[in-house]
Parts: sequence; C-alpha cells; structure tokens
Amino acid sequence: MTNSVSAKPFRGESFSDKLKLKTKLMGRYWQLYLMVLPPVITTFIWHYIPLYGVLIGFKDYDSNLGIIGSPWYGLEHFKWFLNRPSFLDILWNTIRISLYSFATFPCSIIFALMINELTSKKLKKTVQMISYMPHFISTVVVCAMVHMFFNASTGIVNKAIVALGGQAVEFLYRTDMFDHLYVWSGVWQGLGWGTIIYLANLANVSPDLIEAARIDGATRWDIIWHVNVPTILPTIVIMLILRVGGILGVGFEKIFLLQTQRNISASRVISTYVYELTLGAGGSTIYWDTSAAIGLFNSIINLILIILTNTLARRLSEVTLW
Repeated sequence: MTNSVSAKPFRGESFSDKLKLKTKLMGRYWQLYLMVLPPVITTFIWHYIPLYGVLIGFKDYDSNLGIIGSPWYGLEHFKWFLNRPSFLDILWNTIRISLYSFATFPCSIIFALMINELTSKKLKKTVQMISYMPHFISTVVVCAMVHMFFNASTGIVNKAIVALGGQAVEFLYRTDMFDHLYVWSGVWQGLGWGTIIYLANLANVSPDLIEAARIDGATRWDIIWHVNVPTILPTIVIMLILRVGGILGVGFEKIFLLQTQRNISASRVISTYVYELTLGAGGSTIYWDTSAAIGLFNSIINLILIILTNTLARRLSEVTLW
C-alpha cells in the first residue's frame, strides 16, 4: 500500500493539494528543518539585519543624530570617492591583485588531479595531510613567516641568494614584489584545502568506467582529460562563479599585514582605504558615511560580476548557482 505522505504529487493536483502534501512532509521531517534553523537564524542576524546600516552611505552621518536622524546626502559620497585623485590607483591595485589571485584558480584542480593519480594510499594520505596543514595556520602567522623568510638581511631566502653569489633583494619594500608575495603565499596556504571538494568528486568516478577506458586503449592522460575532468566540471563551474564574485573582494587582513610605507603605492586597495578613513583615522575626522558608500560600491561591483558569470555559465553549460 502506497504511503500518501511520500507519494509524489502529479500534475493534475491543485495548488491546495500540493500545499497540504508539502505541509505533511514538513511535519514528518521536522527534525531536518530544526537542524537547518540555527544557521538560518545566524545568517539573518549577521548578514541581513546589518544591511540596515547601508543607509549610512547615503546620509551625512552624525552619530548624535543616528542613521534615521542624519540628513539625506544622496550620491555625494560616491561622487567624492570617484573623483578622488587616488581612486584609479586604488581601483587598479584591487583589480590587479584580484585578477592575479584569480589566475591561480586552476592550481587546486591540477593538484587534486595529481593526488588522485597516486597509486599508493599511504603516500596519497601523507601528501594530503602535509598540503592541508598550512590552511590551519592563521593569516597573521603566515604574514609573519613571509616577513621572516623574505627579510633583506636575516631572511632565509636572501641568505640563499647571497650564498649562490647574488645580491640580497628587498622583497618586502619593492612594489613589483608585493603581488607575488601576496598571491603565492595564499596559494601555499590554501592549495591543499582547496582540493578537498575536487577529490571528493573524483572519488565518485566509477572504477568500472576507468577499467573500460583502459581496455579500450586509453592512456592515463586520456582518462584524466575525458573521465576525471568531466566528472569535476560542474564543481569547477560553481567554484569559478563564486570566485568571480570576489574579484574586488581582496581581503583586508593579509594586505594590511604585508603593507609597508615603501610598497603602499602598490598595496593600497579598497578595503585598506576604508580602514584609513575609519579606524586608521586616529584622532582626525572619521568618515563613517563615506566608508559605507565605498564598501557598498565594492559589493555592487561584485554582485554584477557574479550575475554576469552565472548568466554566461547558464548559456555555456547546465551548471549554475541559480
């Protein structure tokens, strides 16, 4: 006898019948909905309620008057930021570093495919463990390591260069070196962790399919390209869309910790500029309203990019975020 609760609705059912069926299903599996409730509440509290503060970007904000009481200022803060002499430099630094970081996106995919080709399970687990470990090191410690290793006088990298007959390089003070230090230290820290999702997908590849390919004469490269890559392609598309959404989202913490007075012309990005206008202002005037407008400008650009990428992915493939 068929259970009426688990039966799938057919096309001839009315909306009320479907609604009753869904209500029964929710009542039957209420434990699952209860488990989802805490993250939903947390997301609402920390991500949606603060959106109320976006109004500061359109106000001549006065802390004594509050957000609602402050006079309306329109788009003047946005115009002020766009007309700043340093705007183009800040925007270019943000885009340049972001695109450089984005160019390393295939590293995790390639590393996952390489680990998947290891035949020794013990060696595979050892490589995975060693590559995952840097992810659990805090950004502060990673930046401290960069300062220690690339120091002009005491760093191990410069000592090796001098030992080989070269001259010490001031990596931390050269504007042309900042991007490399920022990006590749991030690759080292996140490479192993970024492979977890791809390795999980590669584990779903049927051994029978691989064996059939080998019987047909496929080489290892053929199996990687025609079996493994198509398996993880949907995941690659999703991760790519999410990565594009953060093109202008260069993190503040790491940039700030690697920033020096001599490389600031190449390392000042939108997030650090907002810090300079607020907490970094010290005893001078703090531009809360202007900082909110700049942050909103950054978020709008990221939203546009993620919508465009999702639209392109929908046209080129069947895998999209929505």
